[in-house]
Amino acid sequence: MSTPDAPTLPRWAVVAGLVLVASNLRTLMASLPPLAETVRADLGLSNAWMGVLTTLPVLCMGLLAPVANQLGRRLGAASAVGAGVGLVLVGLVLRGVGNGTVWSLYAGTLVAGAGIALAGTLLPGIVKAVFPAHRAGLGTGLTMMSMMGGAALASALSVPLAGALGGWSTSLLAWAPLAAVAGLVWIPVARHARRLAANRPVPEDVSHALPWRSPTAWLLAAYLSFQSWQFYSSLAWLAPTYESGGWSARDAGLLMSVFTGAQLVSGLVAPVLLDRRTDARVLLVGATLLGGLGEAGVWLAPDAAPWLWAVMIGGGQGACFALGLGLLVRYAATARDSARLTAMGFLVSYTVASAGPATMGAVRDASGGYTWLWAVLALVGLPQLLASSRLRPDADRVGTPEPVVSR
Repeated sequence: MSTPDAPTLPRWAVVAGLVLVASNLRTLMASLPPLAETVRADLGLSNAWMGVLTTLPVLCMGLLAPVANQLGRRLGAASAVGAGVGLVLVGLVLRGVGNGTVWSLYAGTLVAGAGIALAGTLLPGIVKAVFPAHRAGLGTGLTMMSMMGGAALASALSVPLAGALGGWSTSLLAWAPLAAVAGLVWIPVARHARRLAANRPVPEDVSHALPWRSPTAWLLAAYLSFQSWQFYSSLAWLAPTYESGGWSARDAGLLMSVFTGAQLVSGLVAPVLLDRRTDARVLLVGATLLGGLGEAGVWLAPDAAPWLWAVMIGGGQGACFALGLGLLVRYAATARDSARLTAMGFLVSYTVASAGPATMGAVRDASGGYTWLWAVLALVGLPQLLASSRLRPDADRVGTPEPVVSR
């Protein structure tokens, strides 16, 4: 990220900014499930409406992905990421200062979800710009590790913070300072990126449209749709499943921290392995099977090995998502094309997946238990396996010029 005409910002400073920004992209959603039963009882919400609290940010991440792509063009990707972090901060504050009211909980979730959409959509393009091609997986892994590390902390500390700070609303508010720190650290990164943009000639005849005609983009979107449906539904309902079986909120929170901690490890390891393999399908299929077997365990024998099921679901889904992020970089010709591909993939996948938590909550309400919820999640892994098997190494790249056909 340097030119002869602009001072160089050390790469470690950019990486530190990426790590801090990424650490804020899942605390909003991970901090709520351990407190879900308390929140639901205090506010008189149904399971379906509790699912909406996970649906809202996921829906934002889908519907606002093209908006993020456009803002990245107009403001610069780094400046748009900074704006996203600012929205996350505002949303976290709003969610926590309403003294446990329904309107502040939902409004804050919506605002923070919009910020997550802006920052999350543009980060893969920044990774492609910062890291050389043979280290793109490492950059993706660091981003993923930070994202899931923040989620693991949020899951583990939500209940203790609620006890120490006087309630669940102040526990949710406790994650705002982390967003504030990320925003402050990101300011010099955004300023440096603007200086570079001012010294760089504007490219001509570059497409900014989403790659709707690319079969590779559609395959990635399908893969990410099934993966995200499982991940966000598991995130929303793993802790409540075991609380309904007699677990304490603290123990359910620890189970969630194991779930997210497994993602932290697999999310770092999987992209590094991706750097060493031309064909990603073995990794994709293996990770999908691992997560699906964990979901089947919760479905068929929830009390047999709950900690193992949490590790399998978290490890499998963490690897699946990290590999998906890595492929959004690999299957794009340039950083700009990666932003286009990411915007389309997120628009399709998160819009589809946003229905997951609320739909699974409705399944739980209709069936009176969690058995059918986990059965559906395990079965969703089957079409994900199909999409994984078709992501060949020779698939067309987004941004690659079409071949000239002689006549």
